[in-house]
Amino acid sequence: MEARLKPRGSDRLWVLLFLIPSLFGVALGGVGSSAVSILLSFTDWNNVSPPHWVGLANYIASLKDSQFLEAVSTTLRFTIVYVPLCLVTALSAALLLNRRLPGQGFFRAAFFFPSLTSAVAVALVFSWIYAKDGGLLNRALGLVGIPPITWMGSKTIFWAVTIANVWGAVGEGMIVFLAALQAVPSLYYEAARIDGAGSLRRFFKITLPLISPAIFFQIVIYTVNALQAFEYIYMLARRQQGASEMTTAVYLIYRNGFRWFNMGLASTEAVLLALVIVIFMVLYFRAEKRFVYYE
Repeated sequence: MEARLKPRGSDRLWVLLFLIPSLFGVALGGVGSSAVSILLSFTDWNNVSPPHWVGLANYIASLKDSQFLEAVSTTLRFTIVYVPLCLVTALSAALLLNRRLPGQGFFRAAFFFPSLTSAVAVALVFSWIYAKDGGLLNRALGLVGIPPITWMGSKTIFWAVTIANVWGAVGEGMIVFLAALQAVPSLYYEAARIDGAGSLRRFFKITLPLISPAIFFQIVIYTVNALQAFEYIYMLARRQQGASEMTTAVYLIYRNGFRWFNMGLASTEAVLLALVIVIFMVLYFRAEKRFVYYE
């Protein structure tokens, strides 16, 4: 069977021709841009004059910069909250929609719809929901006598942005979990029922182990997305002069590189963020062997 799937003769040429555009994009957009960013991290460049080599000066400055360290801390805190919320919400939605319910197709499409919508459009909707004067949320609270709350203020912006990000990410995870749930053989559940196992026991002993590869996949995706979060934060938390009520690592990289035109420092911060992502991935894949079950 495997031999049939391997292209032979002229088929190999056609496979290569179809792959060339994607390989070209990876080479330039992925490998090429990463190599350029690493090179620029050792320079002082204002996007106009030729880059000036400064060695490790940008790295030393970044690691001593309290603003950058605070941005990384905010990013990590966001990741710690965002990933579990996305997992629990997406898995709960998948478990609910895996049952035979009236309007099942409609609700599946409704949950997945935010994943197809532009992040900028979704952020604009949430900015209207969170608005202090005339916002949908404050209007609802006013009906029960609660005064307006500044949802996008410094004290609450973290949770406002996190909820918006989770809402936009649940649909994709729900589809992955739903596919994993439907791939679990019903024979296992029937045998467990015969043995007298309750619904909770079946969930923890059968469902979770068998969908653990999907859970691991979504943990990786959600973690990378959280560490690189930008769109919702830019739209909801930005203030005048490029400031932000919630400065994350990517937002600071954007501001240093494209507002203050310090591309060398921005590239350095991007490389350091990439190292943080690599550390997370190493830890995840080491833990995979202990917690992920492949049938």
